[in-house]
Amino acid sequence: MRDVRRFVGECQTCQHMKNGSLALGGLLQSLNILSQVFEDITLDFIIGLPKSNGKEVILVVVDRFSKYGHFFALPWHFNDEYVAKIMVEGVIKLYRIPRSMMSDRDRIFVSTMWKEMA
Repeated sequence: MRDVRRFVGECQTCQHMKNGSLALGGLLQSLNILSQVFEDITLDFIIGLPKSNGKEVILVVVDRFSKYGHFFALPWHFNDEYVAKIMVEGVIKLYRIPRSMMSDRDRIFVSTMWKEMA
């Protein structure tokens, strides 16, 4: 038991992930009840993939109502304008401008350009 305590006390990961060092999560918020496809969507990136045809990131766009997904391959170096162009060509042209877009607050999704589009 003493060895375990010593190991945990010296382990950087263990110290970083202790309950006392983590911020408390916020309260859960209920989501709206949906009635149409691509009215509300979620967006996220899958990164760290092996390069294929110069692309190594996938933009995942999922409709919250139907759970239908669109997947777009992106190069490693992309910006908010590039992602917006992909969204217009691959999602908005097919459906419409969604009422809401939910993301993990990635820097791309909180940029000024997205705020101007709203």
